[in-house]
Amino acid sequence: MNAVTDAIHLQPDVLARLGYSEDDIRGWSAGPPRAGMGWERDREAFTGFWAVSARLLAKLPAKAQRSPAEQTAAQALLDAARARREAFLAAHVGGVYDLLTDRRTRFVRLEELAAAAAALLPGLVPDAATLAAENARTQSAKDGHEIDQGILFAHILADRDCGLHLCHTMLLPHPKSFALLDAFARTGAADLGNVFVEREGRTAIANLRNLKYLNAEDESTVEGQEIAVDLCTLDDVSEIAVMRGARFETGKYAGKRVYCTGINLTHLYHGKVSYLWYLNRELGWINKVFRGVAYPDRSPDEILGETREKLWVSAVDAFAIGGGCQYLLVMDVNVAASNAYLTLPARKEGIVPGAANLRLPRFVGDRVARQAVMMERRIDCDSPEGRMLCDHIVAPDEMDATVAKIADAITRSGVVSASSNRKAFRVAHEPLDAFRRYMAVYAREQAYCHFSPALIRNLEQFWNAQNRKVV
Repeated sequence: MNAVTDAIHLQPDVLARLGYSEDDIRGWSAGPPRAGMGWERDREAFTGFWAVSARLLAKLPAKAQRSPAEQTAAQALLDAARARREAFLAAHVGGVYDLLTDRRTRFVRLEELAAAAAALLPGLVPDAATLAAENARTQSAKDGHEIDQGILFAHILADRDCGLHLCHTMLLPHPKSFALLDAFARTGAADLGNVFVEREGRTAIANLRNLKYLNAEDESTVEGQEIAVDLCTLDDVSEIAVMRGARFETGKYAGKRVYCTGINLTHLYHGKVSYLWYLNRELGWINKVFRGVAYPDRSPDEILGETREKLWVSAVDAFAIGGGCQYLLVMDVNVAASNAYLTLPARKEGIVPGAANLRLPRFVGDRVARQAVMMERRIDCDSPEGRMLCDHIVAPDEMDATVAKIADAITRSGVVSASSNRKAFRVAHEPLDAFRRYMAVYAREQAYCHFSPALIRNLEQFWNAQNRKVV
């Protein structure tokens, strides 16, 4: 919403009819600040404006109880504050990031960075109390305060120095990984809840097992997946890594495996998926599969940098839906059952499908990629387009043997040049800086999609989400 529209919606007479006091109206009528007065004066002016916006918003009923006029006013307040966040960060993002990271001498992960930003500049992003209140609501009842996190990270990623430093941060081992690495080295197994990691010979295998939700992705999976990728990558005994769905013991798929059904749409509808979940996933474990795990004292950039990396093999049993299809785009070898299929139902979900828009056209071309993302095109693995994504198509009952055979063939022939070839492909097709630029756009766009009314409508129309319960 632009400033003219804000002014129309929040003229003094409108605020008075909504029950605001003269002090409230006077505070708002002072108008939004402009950047350019220097760090200290800008900081004081903008945090003051955000405080006024928040105070006026807090005097309105919760979103679910607002009248149309009250909701119009609430949205105008939110939009005006967001416009000022854009302006402040356009002028000061480098200084903000330097303060949060001690001039990029410390690696600060996403959640800690957002929390520190809330303390440094109150109102720039939601604080813990605001997030807790939002998290108690369903998605449609939220005001979307996490959009402000999206604005912050979009600006950080858009700045080359800040963005590359943040990418480096998220490629480092997860803080919990080192505590588990020694035990995994000794036992060859690690139970991470919804992921189980095991070593078979010279292969490390990450078994996805959010079985209650057909290996859907949600808040309970992203940390375990990142740690699993760390363990597989950093393990000195194994030479390659495999990702596949665990075997079901009961239910419709008893005795079978499935790969991944993408984001948990029921959790999404009920407000159980945070905005930072998207960034943790993309900047974290998925990027680690593609680029390797970074060293703190060496750049992960392809030109002069270095990471610890391995070849990754994926095994698609039954289907790879949404996020599961995105996994295939960062793997080195994809094996699929002949009856398996791939979809990217982003239009029906109302979100951006991770980095698929960046990566999928490299495999199937721009037109097929657009059809998959925007027109729900299904890609059967055993089809010309499917074979552009999948290297081996085999009968469903031959999947286990084929995966084992491929792993054996790769390790027998040696993997000494694997990281060199992976790096050469990346620098040609998706160097780290290109990924950073994409993620700068993704950070903002996904934030707005995540809180869009269209997302709620889509989930109700295509998923019957209002009648599904969180198990």
